[in-house]
Amino acid sequence: MNKLTKDQKDEMAVSLAVLALYDGGAEISSGQITTLLEATGNTEVEAFYPIIFANFLSNPEKIADLIACPAGAGGAAAAGGAAGGEAAAEEEEEEEVEEEAGPGDAIDMFGGDDGGDY
Repeated sequence: MNKLTKDQKDEMAVSLAVLALYDGGAEISSGQITTLLEATGNTEVEAFYPIIFANFLSNPEKIADLIACPAGAGGAAAAGGAAGGEAAAEEEEEEEVEEEAGPGDAIDMFGGDDGGDY
C-alpha cells in the first residue's frame, strides 16, 4: 500500500466501498459511497471519485460484469482479450486468403469467359 499514489489509494478505497455496497445489496450512489468511506476512516478521498464510480456502477449488472471479467465493460478483458486477439488474427488471415485471386479468376472486360490473356 505504501507504493501506491494517493489517487490509486482513493480509487481502491472507492472500489472497495462499491463492492461492499454491492455485496450488501445496498443502493450504489455517491452519497452511500461517501458515507461508507467516512465510516471506514477514508475521509481524504477526493470528492469526485464517489460521483464518477456511482455514475458508472449504479447498475448492479455492471458490477457483476466487472467481477466476472475485471477488464470488463470498457475494454478487452485480460483473459478474454487474448482469446479475442487470436480470433481477430484468424479472421484477418481468412480475409487475406479471400482477397488473393489467382490468374484463373480473372474476368475478361469484354465479355469473354475464358479469362482473357491471363
